[in-house]
Amino acid sequence: MYRQFMRLQQLSSRTISSSARRQVDNMVKEKQKLFQADNGIPVHLKGGAKDAILYRATMALTVFGSGFVVYELLNAAMPKKA
Repeated sequence: MYRQFMRLQQLSSRTISSSARRQVDNMVKEKQKLFQADNGIPVHLKGGAKDAILYRATMALTVFGSGFVVYELLNAAMPKKA
């Protein structure tokens, strides 16, 4: 049993250590420059087009949801006469 465990341990260590590693560049300094730049853009929109689209979609859903809640409250407060 001990031999099988040692084989498994050897196989797993070989597989993990010899696997191809992808080089990932450290982008922190670049992102810090981007977000700390004083260019008049709010920080939640400095990420680019994706941030702007996400912001607008969130605002649209919020306005739609708030309007729907008000509509439903008004319907509940003044039920239709049958």
